[in-house]
Amino acid sequence: MKLSTILSAVGLVVSAGAASLQQVTNFGSNPSGVMMYIYVPDKLAANPPVIVAIHYCTGTAQAYYNNSPYKGLADQKGFIVIYPESPYSGTCWDVSSKATLTHDGGANSNSIANMVKYTLDKYKGNKSKVFVTGSSSGAMMTNVLAATYPDVFAAAIVYNGVPAGCFYTNSVNGWNSTCSQGQSKATPQRWAQLVYDAYPGYAGSRPRMQIYHGSTDTTLNYANYQETIKQWSGVFGYNPDKPVTSSQNTPQANYRADVFGEHLTGVWAVGVGHTVPIRGADDMKFFALQYGPRGATSNVISPGGVEGTEGLQRLLSQASRESGQGSRQIPIGRYGSLREIADATVFLFSETGSYVTGHALVVDGGAWRLAGLVGQSAGMSYPDAVLGEQALPEDIETGRRPKPHL
Repeated sequence: MKLSTILSAVGLVVSAGAASLQQVTNFGSNPSGVMMYIYVPDKLAANPPVIVAIHYCTGTAQAYYNNSPYKGLADQKGFIVIYPESPYSGTCWDVSSKATLTHDGGANSNSIANMVKYTLDKYKGNKSKVFVTGSSSGAMMTNVLAATYPDVFAAAIVYNGVPAGCFYTNSVNGWNSTCSQGQSKATPQRWAQLVYDAYPGYAGSRPRMQIYHGSTDTTLNYANYQETIKQWSGVFGYNPDKPVTSSQNTPQANYRADVFGEHLTGVWAVGVGHTVPIRGADDMKFFALQYGPRGATSNVISPGGVEGTEGLQRLLSQASRESGQGSRQIPIGRYGSLREIADATVFLFSETGSYVTGHALVVDGGAWRLAGLVGQSAGMSYPDAVLGEQALPEDIETGRRPKPHL
């Protein structure tokens, strides 16, 4: 046998063993006939996170698998992706029936929740790291799942959807033109009540929500962005008209990111229609699946020069201390403080900072960026020192493990 023939045969074996999208037919109760497809990467993380990625109208599991970034991200990070597929003609999702808008109601939302339970059991998945996202009709189902199964999902990302319950028609897979045209208006309290009604008596934690919408969307009218913000603001007790922070040109030009509280972020995409393109890397940050070098999840605070400490006094010359020359070179005009280190620590352990993983947070007023300060030829390179490839195994823990929260 020729060497080329042998190599070809080996190549075929390797190709046959590569991870691919697979259908699962025995995932549990499925009265509405939703189809389950799953992608399990070859290098699966221990206790892997799970993302449910839900397709748009006219879409399929295969199409969303092909055209969304989650397969590639799963290969990098070792999480599992579930791709549900709608059973209906036109392949929109049932977000309109009483059954699908009810916890364990026996409709589409119930079937998808059962897919998650199957996956967690079979692959020993991380129950605290289950996420859901979708586009268009899939975004509508994402809101429905966040309302009906808040005990299953830790966070949800919505790409051009409508509030949970907005599409109600009392029929399976119905179309609600009033809602789609952006004419369904309600108070935050009324929208929130639809979420509470989806799982009566539930008093536990609810998913963090990130809502994207394009300003020129006419398929699911752009007015649905504000109504969705109102719904989740009502649930979390935020003011939908007054975000805590509003950042123009974030995460890119012509987008605006509004943070209403630690559980709700909105992203308004100016000039974008239906739908906002999926932002995979940003999704990983929001889902807290962003790892540092070698899969590090621990964070490091590098205080550098801290005012009033023995270390700083030892580094600075007497002349420098008296003249204040060193502190004047620092971007903020002074060294770091103990209070700032404490604040940074609290932030990293808070829910708001939960997406920050595997990074060094330097607290020294920016001194590490300067050349020639306190004898450094190129500034204080703390991040390289603590997160470089050589230092990493000794300096911080590695492995995809969830970090603690206060």
